[in-house]
Amino acid sequence: MRVTYPHMGHTWICVKSLLEYLGVEVVIPPPTSKKTMQLGVMHGPEFACMPLKLNLGNLMEAAELGADTVVMAGGCGPCRFGYYAQVEHAILNDLGYRYQLIVLEPPEKHIGELIGKIRYLTQKRSWLKVMQGIRLGYLKARAVDQAEQRAYYSRPRELKPGATERALNRALEQIIAARTPEAMPAALTTALEIMDSVPVDRQRPVVRIGLVGEIFTLLEPFANLEIERRLGSMGVEVDRSIHLSEWVNDHLFRGLIKSARSSKPAQEKGLAYLGHMVGGHGLETIGSTILYAEQGFDGVIQLLPFTCMPEIVAQSILPQISADLGIPVMTLIVDEQSGEAGMMTRLEAFVDLLKRKGEVTA
Repeated sequence: MRVTYPHMGHTWICVKSLLEYLGVEVVIPPPTSKKTMQLGVMHGPEFACMPLKLNLGNLMEAAELGADTVVMAGGCGPCRFGYYAQVEHAILNDLGYRYQLIVLEPPEKHIGELIGKIRYLTQKRSWLKVMQGIRLGYLKARAVDQAEQRAYYSRPRELKPGATERALNRALEQIIAARTPEAMPAALTTALEIMDSVPVDRQRPVVRIGLVGEIFTLLEPFANLEIERRLGSMGVEVDRSIHLSEWVNDHLFRGLIKSARSSKPAQEKGLAYLGHMVGGHGLETIGSTILYAEQGFDGVIQLLPFTCMPEIVAQSILPQISADLGIPVMTLIVDEQSGEAGMMTRLEAFVDLLKRKGEVTA
C-alpha cells in the first residue's frame, strides 16, 4: 500500500508524519502547480470548484509516482465537498487510474466505519500506536500554525525583504524533522526561535486585515495566489480565520483540547446574521468578520473558489455587516482563470483605501 492525499497548504507535513509513524508508505504529490491545475481542469467537471480540480490534478501526479491508495476526508451537509472524493475516484477510474479510495467521514456520523478504515489503513497497529501517531500529527499541525502566525507579524515589519520567508522555511524544516511526539516540544521551540530572530521594525505602522472564507482557498497558497505573502510585502499584517489545528480539534477531537483556538466563537457570532448552518465555513465567515471588526482590524478579505455555495451565501450578507460595523470588506473569487495582475490590482487598491481611511480616522 502506497498512500497519497491531496495538497492543502502545509497539511502534508502533518499527515505524512502521522502515517509514517504508523509504518505506512507515503507518496507526496508534487507541489501544486499550473500543470496540476491543467490536469484537473482537463478532466474535472467544468463547474466544479477549484479544490476538486486541484485535488484531481494532485492525485493524477501522485499516481505517476507509484501511489495506489487515496486517503481523503469526507463530509456532510450542504457543501459539495462531501461527495468530491467519490467524484474524483470515478473520474480517475475512467482515466485508467486504479486507486483504492479510503474516505474518513466525520466521526459523529459514521464512527464504526471510521474505526474500520483506520484499522485497515494502519495495518491493524495497536490503538496506543495509532493514538500516538494522531498526537504527532496534531502537534505538527499546531506547530506549523504557530510558525505561520509569527510570520504574519514579521512580514510587514521585516527590515530585510524576504527574511520572513527564509525563516519560515527553516522553521518548517525543524518541525518536519521531528519523528516522535516526544521530539516535538524541542522542535517547536527551535522553530519559534528562528521566527523570532527575524529583524523587524516594531514601530512601523501596518494595516491589519482578517482573511475569511473557504478553508482550502485560505490554506493553499497556489489557490489564493500567495495572498498572505503579497499582503505582507504591502505592509499588511494578516490574520487567517481558519487554521488546520483548529479545524482538527473542532471536527475530529470534538473540542477536546481546551487550550486550542476554536471556531465556536465565530459560529456563535455568525448566528446573529445567519440563523442556521449553510455548510462549509459560511457561518464562520460571517462570525469571523464580526470578530475582526470588534478587534479593531482595518478590513476583511473573503476568499472563495468560484461556485462555492456556502461562501456565496456568506458573501450576500457581508455588505450588511460592513455597513453595520463600519469595516471594509472585499471578496476575491478564484478559479483557473484567476491571474496575478488582476489580484494585485485589487489588493493594492483595497490596501490603499484602508490606509487612507486610517489617516482620516487618526
